[in-house]
This record gives sequence, C-alpha cells and structure tokens, in this order.
Amino acid sequence: MAHRALRWLKRRTAAAAEQGWWLLFWLAGALRRRLTAAGAGPQPWSTPGGQRVLVVAPHPDDEVCGCGGALLRHLAAGDAVTLVYVTDGRRSRALGLTAEAMAARRQQEAAACAAVLGVSAWLWLGLPEWDWTVEALTPRLLALLDQVKPDVIYAPSRVDFHPEHWKTAHALALALAQWPWHPRLRVVALQVPLGASLTNVVSSTRAVQAQQQAAIAAHASQVYSTARTQRMRRYTAAAYGLPGEAEAFWEMSAARYQQLHASSPAAWPAVFRSLRYLPWTDGLAYLSGWRARQALSREHDPRDGQRHRQENEVTRDDI
Repeated sequence: MAHRALRWLKRRTAAAAEQGWWLLFWLAGALRRRLTAAGAGPQPWSTPGGQRVLVVAPHPDDEVCGCGGALLRHLAAGDAVTLVYVTDGRRSRALGLTAEAMAARRQQEAAACAAVLGVSAWLWLGLPEWDWTVEALTPRLLALLDQVKPDVIYAPSRVDFHPEHWKTAHALALALAQWPWHPRLRVVALQVPLGASLTNVVSSTRAVQAQQQAAIAAHASQVYSTARTQRMRRYTAAAYGLPGEAEAFWEMSAARYQQLHASSPAAWPAVFRSLRYLPWTDGLAYLSGWRARQALSREHDPRDGQRHRQENEVTRDDI
C-alpha cells in the first residue's frame, strides 16, 4: 500500500514539475517575443513540395523523436522521404534482452515506425552499436547521397552528448565534403535541446501529433528514452507560442554543416546535457552548454552566401 502511494506521489510531483517548466518556457518565450523585433525569431517550417528528404538517424527512434512531425508534413506535401538507420541499437538495456535479440527487436520497431509514418523508403545499415568506425560509415553515406540526391537532410550534430550522434554527424560531414551538390541541412534535437540561440526553424506538429505519437509508440522498447523527447516538444511549443507540440531545427547550408563537424569528435567540448527520464532537472539541459551554443550561433562560414546562391541555381535536371 505504501509502495503504491509512493508511486502515485512520484507521478503527481513529476507532472507538477513538468508543468512548472512548461510555464517557465512559456513566460520566457512571451517575454522574448515582446522584446524582439517582428520577424526576428525562428521561421516557421515550410516546404515547396516535390522535395527529396533524407533522414540520418544514428539509432532507431531518433528519426521520429527528432523530426517525425516534420516528416509527416513533408509526406503530406508530396515530398519523398528516405530514412537511414545507422546503428542497430543492440546496446539498449531495456527488457533484459541479449544484444542480438535487442538488435532484431530494434529493426522490427524501425520497420513498424516507418509503416506508421508512411515511409516506404528506409535503409537499415545495422552497424553494431558502439562497435563501428567513422571510416566504415562515411562511404555508405556518400553512396546514399548519390542514390537519393536529397534537397533537405535531417541530421544529428555536435550539440549533443551521445558519442554515436557525434560520430554520425562527423561521418555525414565527411561524406558531404566529397559530394558535389549542396542540400540544406536541418539539425535535429535528440534529447539535447538546441536552445533559442540556435533554433531558426520551428515546426508545429499539432496537426500530425496523433500519428507521430503512434509512430513513437512503435519503438516500444525505448519508452524511457522517447518520453523525455515529448516533453522537449511541449517546451518548444510553449517557448514559441504554439499549441500542442513543436519541433525545433537549426537549418544551415551543407558548407556550414561540414565546417562545424569536419574535425574529429574527440576535439568537441562535452558541455551539453540531455533531459533525464523524469522532469525534475529539465531546465538544466537548456542551461548546460549555453555559452557553447552562443559561440556556435555567432560563427559564420564565408562560403555560405556563395553556396546558397549555388543551391538556388541547381535544378533537378542538373542533378
């Protein structure tokens, strides 16, 4: 009886903590909008339609937690979406499964998630989690770029804490450096928030929220991981005055992405923090690495203007 009462109290206080953080984000966002010039904040997500979209997911569930709502909106607009799962997720400690059994389970969940999203083009690279090299991944990503010829790529970044997210970002940067075309990159937030200083595109997911939740539920073994990303989407919506949930992105040119991720991840500062399973310390994930986010937001690539003009000149026939 006492154990049930303790669990009930834990759930109630966790809900109260999340609501408190939500209110703080809403207040901070309202104040920022009041003090910021009109049009100076993040741009609303959009697509012209007819785009080719590639999602590079370090682990199964990163695709739907990082940009699942945006993918559903891409598909509704007639864009072609391709998912690539880099690792097999075998090191998850959920359910007490063996590594091989967990890898098989994660692949089944990825297939189920893709089906719920309505994505028929997905590729399982299946690199063994924690036991692969950037040198093994880079040529496979380069081949995928040649195959898909994406206009937009959703990808992880150095604004993270997970070594495999970092390695994936580095491998993608190396592949992009060898590819002659210049897609737009949209960095996704994977448990680590981008923060106001880096977010420049926001996608409201209210219209597709139920379908996104069903796709997330397909990754049933990862419920302890996916729950915190849902809180982050609610905080994002609150901060930008949107209903329901929203996804934040850091959009940039391919040249900028290469510049940020060309060096070895071993040289990147480990200053970022993820949201934890329970919401008590959610705000710390936004505060940890605040100076690093500010520094990244101030960096500029002199090639961006030139590359952006080239992007606008490249047509589908050119490719």
